[in-house]
Amino acid sequence: MCIFCQIIADEIPSYKIYEDEKILAFLDIKPVHPGHILVIPKKHAQNIEDVSEEDLTAVILGVKKMGKLIKNNLNYPSYNVIENNDSAAGQEIPHLHFHIIPRLENDGLNHWSHREYNPGEAEEILKKLKN
Repeated sequence: MCIFCQIIADEIPSYKIYEDEKILAFLDIKPVHPGHILVIPKKHAQNIEDVSEEDLTAVILGVKKMGKLIKNNLNYPSYNVIENNDSAAGQEIPHLHFHIIPRLENDGLNHWSHREYNPGEAEEILKKLKN
């Protein structure tokens, strides 16, 4: 049983913020900023492709609710919503989870770097995606 399933089953303590029949929202134990929240489906799904549309909808609505709490109750002006899908993307716990990370102006957190497509590369990628 994964660590998030153990948290859902109350086998591991957590700082629960919100819970209903489909989702659980709780504080990340190693926050980027105080108020960093994780939102997970209660039914185990490893990643975004594995979760049912019904559960994913519930999770996203939970993300929206937690984002409002971060802005309204903790007075952060912004937040990031991040979902790392599988290990190469940085997913450490194989249970779908969304991070809601409170942000401040000039807080030192950097976004990933960007690059430009090589000539013809975008067209080739587009073909592959549409097949």
